[in-house]
This record gives sequence, structure tokens and C-alpha cells, in this order.
Amino acid sequence: MALTATSTIGSWLDDPRGAPIMEELLTGVELPDGALEQVKALPLQQLVALSQGKLPQSAVDDMVRAVNDGTIPEESPAAPADARFAGRTVVVTGSAAGIGAAVATRVAREGGRVIAVDLAEERLEAFASAQPDADITPVSADIVEQDGIDRIVAAAGDRIDGLANVAGINDDFSPLHETSDAMWDRVIGVNLTGAFKLSRALIPVMLETGNASIVNVASEAGLRGNASGNAYTVSKHGVVGLTRSAAFMYGPQGIRVNAVAPGGVATGIAFPPNVSEAGAARLKPFQAQIPTIATAEQIAASITFLLSDDGVNINGVILPSDGGWSIQ
Repeated sequence: MALTATSTIGSWLDDPRGAPIMEELLTGVELPDGALEQVKALPLQQLVALSQGKLPQSAVDDMVRAVNDGTIPEESPAAPADARFAGRTVVVTGSAAGIGAAVATRVAREGGRVIAVDLAEERLEAFASAQPDADITPVSADIVEQDGIDRIVAAAGDRIDGLANVAGINDDFSPLHETSDAMWDRVIGVNLTGAFKLSRALIPVMLETGNASIVNVASEAGLRGNASGNAYTVSKHGVVGLTRSAAFMYGPQGIRVNAVAPGGVATGIAFPPNVSEAGAARLKPFQAQIPTIATAEQIAASITFLLSDDGVNINGVILPSDGGWSIQ
């Protein structure tokens, strides 16, 4: 079987042609204990996102050519999509990249109209332009600001069937006594207040629509205290509370509200500069216990399950999509 960009890192390491190339790529790269085992199930392509720009797409293409006599084999066509979201409008935040882009792509592929929201206007436009046959309306907006919320509501129109609150940012791993006002305000603002404000604005339309679904992205940090820093952990615990309260309030009116709690995800999400040394040192042995790193598409599968009618009997649930990290 040909090695391609979608072949797993493990399959590259196990292949006599791919192993030397992969080992050369990893030469000089300092990996935390156990990190290689965590990423073996990821496709090679995912290293581009994980590297945060240090590994260009051209390097992956060169690796594939090197084991395939100078050519890049054609990938098998994707399986035909079903139409779980046909006739439905779904708002997805954080759509320019990572989990948000994966959710938006999957909803559109399955027949939905997507209101794709992100603050990064150029990346958002590039994402939408790359899928000309999909029904994707890009909206550049800051979900913390009211004018951004207003633009999203206007773009969505008078029917909203789903909302995926995906947008989020990391903190600097700081423990409470090191957490600055700026770090606290920004992380709580994007991760919690933004989800609150957008949900508050869209729920009246969803009540008119009926049979609607909201999926919030929480985190392992919303289930435990040893997954991230103070601000991020508090924000994701808040998302859990937001989810459960709304599920209780609106369930009888036809709106299901659930959350997905990812563990390690290969999105290449950037950390702020000057990560706390004390916080990082305290967290390191616990983060090393992450059993697997997921792709954005794998998390999107969990989110779209809850957004769709496949999750019809599920309300108020915090679904760990973490490879089993939460049972450790």
C-alpha cells in the first residue's frame, strides 16, 4: 500500500521506506516522554498543523514523493455523504481553522447551510473559497462584541437549527497567583462570555425554529484541574455550567444543549508567549498521560453527532471525546 499524507505516522515508522524519512524529520526534535506514542495514530498531514508553521506543506509533499518514485498518489475519493443537515442552518464559530473548520466542512458536506464565524477574516475567506460548491456564508466577527453578534444574527436569518460554539483560546498555564487580569479577561471572554452572548442572541430564533441543537466545546480542563492553567480551566468549567443550565431550561421547548470535551487535539492552536514555568512543570506529568491525540475531524464527528438528529435523545450531556483520558 502506498504511503501518503493521510497514512498514519505509525505506518510511516513501520514501513522500511518511510521509517528513515520520518526518523530524519524527527532528528533534533525534542519530544516529551510518550509524545511519539500519542501521535502515531495521526495522519502525517496533521504534522503541518501541529508544527504551527515550522513544517510546511511542501515538506510533507516531498516526503510522499520520496517513497513513491517522485509522484504523489491519488487518494481514494471520500465516501458519499449523507444528508443529516439538509435544509438546516448551523452557525459554527472558530471556523477558519481546526475543529471549527472541520465542523463547518462536515455540516456543509452533509447538506447544511453554514454560517461560518471567525475573527481571522483572511483565513475565513480562504476556507470558504476553498469549498465553492458548499453553502457556506463567512462572517468575520468578534463574538465578545455586540456588533459582531449582530452581524452573525443578521447573516443567519429567521431559521437557525444548530449552533456550535467552537471558538476558543489557550491560557499561559499560569496558576492562580500568576494569572494576569489581561489573561483572565481574554480567556474568559472568548471561551465563556462569547459562547454565552452568541447563544443568548440565537436562542430566540431557535425557539421559533424548534427542534434545534447547541453544542459547546468544553475540554478535559472542564472536567479536571490538571489539564491546563487557571483561566482556561475556569472558562471551560463555566462552559459546562452554561451547557447544563441551558439544557435544563430549554429542553422542554425543543432545544437540546450538550458539550463535547476534547482531550489532546492536533489543531496547532497557539499558546501565548511566556508560558508559566511553574504551571507547565506542574502540568507536564499529567499531560503526558494523554492516551491519544485526536484530529480535528474526529472531534467534529462527535460534535456533529450531537448537532444532528442522531443525538435526538441526548440533552445536558458533557461528552468526553478524549481517547479515554477522562477515565484515567
